[in-house]
Amino acid sequence: MAWTEAKIANALSKSFENRALLIVPNTSWPGSECDVLAIAKNLKPIDFEIKISRSDLKADLAKDKWWGGKPWSPRRRVRAWTEAWPRNIWKHYYVLPASIWTPELTEHLPPTSGILKLHEDGRYAGGVQIIVERRAVPNREAKPIEAHDAINIGRLASLRYWQLRVKGES
Repeated sequence: MAWTEAKIANALSKSFENRALLIVPNTSWPGSECDVLAIAKNLKPIDFEIKISRSDLKADLAKDKWWGGKPWSPRRRVRAWTEAWPRNIWKHYYVLPASIWTPELTEHLPPTSGILKLHEDGRYAGGVQIIVERRAVPNREAKPIEAHDAINIGRLASLRYWQLRVKGES
């Protein structure tokens, strides 16, 4: 299988559909970009960062979400994160094909982030087996979303659906 962000996002949505109230692709609702945002049944947000190459995974350290949005932070010179979790996020996961994973890659990832590896396997939802390489450490300070946030995220999910339908017809 040629892995794409869309195929991985689809596998995530199928795997988490019974464990999440909402699942939305490509949003910046929490304050930073999320490839997939899920709202767990406890109303806490989970950020899934999809990576399809080792270089893409290693480059994640430079993103503002790990530096508290401070563009002047010495991102490339320091091997530590100023933020353990992206803003407003309960759990953060990296999701990637098992074929690109090597244990040495953990040095490029925040220690609180979980790691999910994907294998092509027709016996599982979406034709993909998801293996937990490392569980995410929950952010104890993350608060459940409020009703107005749930409505806004649900609205976004609805709009994404209609955008994809139009794209599929053209």
